[in-house]
Parts: sequence; structure tokens; C-alpha cells
Amino acid sequence: MLKYCQTISSIFITTLLLVGLSEFSSWTNLIKLDEAIAQTSSRSVRNQDIDRLKRSGQRWIEIRLRSQRLLAWQGDQLVYAVVVSTGKSASPTPMGIFNIQTKHSRARMQGEDYNIPDVPHVMYYSGHYAIHGAYWHRSFGIPVSRGCTNVAPDHAAWLYRWASVGTPVVVR
Repeated sequence: MLKYCQTISSIFITTLLLVGLSEFSSWTNLIKLDEAIAQTSSRSVRNQDIDRLKRSGQRWIEIRLRSQRLLAWQGDQLVYAVVVSTGKSASPTPMGIFNIQTKHSRARMQGEDYNIPDVPHVMYYSGHYAIHGAYWHRSFGIPVSRGCTNVAPDHAAWLYRWASVGTPVVVR
């Protein structure tokens, strides 16, 4: 029964995205825009997804892999921009639309070949992928991470204060 409900929920959200939330204006109080869009992480980001976020007036984060830039938006107003370091080709940053799931002022990050204590201003948005401060390198503008989005610690602090759990994160 649980699997059936999850499937129906997925179909409902997909239908909303395909038809457009404007067609279901009476239902918009039932589903937040960012929750509906967050279900689209398995495909490419479409221009209409960006347009919806811009029209929403809400806070959202855009990570541009090609230019190694992170942009913080309030609706269609750019409020902050910074050079970042995303995943290298062997460990790419996943593309899609996500939401910040958890925030940690400091966290230890561990993997097969790394163990970094006290990583500042960590905001997980998909599994082990996060936006966080990086005090161990200054290679911003170059993809050098293991998939996370590395930000200089002072910029990470600003983003951490500005964004909340649930803030949409667009990676493209």
C-alpha cells in the first residue's frame, strides 16, 4: 500500500509539472513549488523550471557547472554571486533540481581517500552532496571537488545564513 501511495504521489507531481502549476491554481496551497520541482532531479533542468522559480519570488540557489559559479536568487533578483569549485570529471556534481535537506554549522567529511574535520557551513541537498566552505584549497573556479560545491569559507557563511532547509538548489 505504501509503494502504491508513493507511486500515485509521483504521478501527481509529474502531472503538475507537465501541465503547469498555473492550471491547478486552487491546489497551489497544497503543494509548495519547491517541493514539486524538487522531484525533478533525475532529468535535466529545463528553462521552464528556472522561469517558475524566478516567478515564485522565493529564495533559490543556482550552481552553474560550466562557469563554476553559484548564484543566489530571490525570485528573479540576483542577490549574491560567487566563484565555486564543483566536482572533477572523475567525481562530477550531479545535475538537477534539489532542495537543501539539512544544515550543519560544522561537519566532518569522510570518504575512501579523505577525512576532513570541521568543514564549515555545510548544506546537504542530495545524499552526500552539499554546498560547503572549503578551507583546504584556493582553487575556486576549477572543478577539484569529489562532487560537492566548494565555496570560500566567508562566502559559505553568508549562504548558510541566507538559505534555509527546503531552499531549492538548481545544478546545471
